[in-house]
This record gives sequence, C-alpha cells and structure tokens, in this order.
Amino acid sequence: MTNEIDRREFLKLAGIGGVVFVSSLGYEQIAFARKPKPEDFYFVQLSDSHWGFEGNKINPDAKGTLKKAIAQVNALEQKPDFIVFTGDLTQTTDEVNVRRARMKEFTSIVSELNCQDVKFMPGEHDASLDNGETYKDFFGKTHYTFDHKGVHFIAIDNVSDPTGSIGEEQLEWLKNDLATQSRDSNIVVLAHRPLFDLYPQWDWATKDGGKAIDLLMPFKNVTVFYGHIHQENHHTTGHIAHHSAKSLMMPMPAPGSVPKRVPVPWSDAEPYKGLGFRNVDSESRRSTYLLSEFPIKGVIS
Repeated sequence: MTNEIDRREFLKLAGIGGVVFVSSLGYEQIAFARKPKPEDFYFVQLSDSHWGFEGNKINPDAKGTLKKAIAQVNALEQKPDFIVFTGDLTQTTDEVNVRRARMKEFTSIVSELNCQDVKFMPGEHDASLDNGETYKDFFGKTHYTFDHKGVHFIAIDNVSDPTGSIGEEQLEWLKNDLATQSRDSNIVVLAHRPLFDLYPQWDWATKDGGKAIDLLMPFKNVTVFYGHIHQENHHTTGHIAHHSAKSLMMPMPAPGSVPKRVPVPWSDAEPYKGLGFRNVDSESRRSTYLLSEFPIKGVIS
C-alpha cells in the first residue's frame, strides 16, 4: 500500500469480513525514523495453534482450525509481506518422538501458506521441556532480529527457559542489538508470553520481562505483539503498547475472571467463538498500526 487509505477502504482490502479497529488505547503514534524511510506494509500474526491438542469439549475441530486459518490467509485479497507465528505451535508432550512428529506435521500444514516469508517463534509448549532443542531442529533460532521497510523487528524467546524467563545472556543480546538503533527507530517486539505482569498467578508474565521493558523504554516508538493468553488484550507500560493475539485452538477466560485458568468450553451455538488471527497494518503516512481481527470460519471437519 503506497497511498493513505481510510477505514472503509481498509475494510475492502481486508476482504474476508473481519472487524477492523484501532486499539482501545487509541492510535499508536509511531514517529518513524527518517532513514530509512518507512513504507506501508502489513503482516499476519497467528498464534497458539497447539497442533496435537485433543479435547472435544474444548475444540471438536482441533485438526481443522489451523487449516481453516491458513485457507483464510491464502484467500486475503492482498498478500501479506510476511506471516509470523508467535508460539505454541504444537501441544506439549513428554514424549520426544511425539513432539517431533507434531512439529513435522505442523511444518507440512503451514507449507500450504501462499507466502514465501513465514517466521516462527516458540511457545512454552514447544520449547520449555528441552530448552528449545527440538524446536531448533525444525524452525531454527528461538530469538532473532530482522528489518522490514524501515521497522526493526526483535523476536524474544521467553519460553525456552522453563522458569519463564528471558535470561541474562539473551538480555545482553537485546541490549547490544538496541545499541545499534537510534532512539527514534521504529521497533516491533515479538514475544510469546507478555513481557509485563498481566496475571502472574496464571503464568501470564515473564519473570524478568521488566528488564527487557527497561531496555526498550528509551526508544520512542516500540510496540509489542505477543500470544500465550489466547485472547485480545491491550496494555501500555509507559509509552510502549502491548497487544495479545487470539488462539487458533482454544480461547481462555479474562485474567482473574474465574478461580482457575481453564480453556473456555466449545459452544455449539457459537462455534469457533474466540478463535482467530489478525493482520497488523503499518501505515507510514498515518504513522499508525491498525489491527484487523479475523475469526475462524467454517464447519467442523
């Protein structure tokens, strides 16, 4: 997209009937750095597919929702610049052979995406039992950076450590990476767990996430996209906006809304309720990120 578009035009571009909104936090003002000059683009975020999960009371279409999401992404009228999966690609298992089989099946399924640039990150279900070793065999590094059209992306691994920490070594890596950026750089952080203490009682936090946020605070234009909590949540730490994504397998209740963290049961009256993925649209002319949420649609496979 090279020209500024209004919401109505953006709805037409979205194509498959999702709800377009600007975060309840308001427009995120992104003062893009002048060099390099940013360009408009958008990417798709999918999260928490939990391939290998079984449980008809939670999702009787457990083997279908990931495939339906892929079909919907492939049907988008405008091809995304890239696609990112923000963790929990597979359902956890103590059996290494089963873990490897699930990851192999997952890679085969997502190979159907009509996008040459698909990026992956681990969730605790993928990586915490073996410090990410099996994950690395299939998907490569658990933390990395890349640059796209004037935006610096940082993928943080806050799951391979079974304590739910980033760790001092990776924090030093983050510090060194940020040292290469100007204070007005456009930075997007991708993580699985929230970096802030959303609800630590449910493991919805990163034990040393505050250290990462402290490193990011001097930078004017930082936005964080994450998964893990299986629902939308919008939060700020200072000027940094944090946006969580829905799951492709099961929704979870709002933080602290029930005594115990358990998935929301499937509703035959509202199938696929709470499941979905989103577009993240970066418009340099408006200096905003627009989030477009898409529900999973279809019939049970």
